[in-house]
Amino acid sequence: MTPADRTPTAGGAITSAATARDHVRELLREHGRTGGENPDAVVDVLLVVSELVTNAIRHGGGLAGFDATLTDGGVRLAVRDNSDVVPAQAYGTGEIPRTHRAHRTNGYGWPLIIRISDAVTVEPCPGGGKTIRVFVPLT
Repeated sequence: MTPADRTPTAGGAITSAATARDHVRELLREHGRTGGENPDAVVDVLLVVSELVTNAIRHGGGLAGFDATLTDGGVRLAVRDNSDVVPAQAYGTGEIPRTHRAHRTNGYGWPLIIRISDAVTVEPCPGGGKTIRVFVPLT
């Protein structure tokens, strides 16, 4: 893949998990990565997109930026929000805590992100907020 094939999406156009998923679907489609060889991998990417953007909106003081870049092995995602707080499970194992297992309807996003993604990082942004970066393999 050449550098020209790496297509970031503009953060200003992304306002919800649905628009973020649409952008990533289009990015994959433009480059012939529709999941024919591994449809579950595309579902995984879209799930991680949904969880990251939803978390930014619900827990991070709002979505401040979104970027998706296709690489040879997968998709790099960067989601910026307005909160300095690092999620408690950001560097966990992906195990769902016992307190979440019975009758909970939220709190599953971070464990899913950790299990599906590689190279999860949380970086503070100058002036406040943070950027969460992940790599989701397509293989």
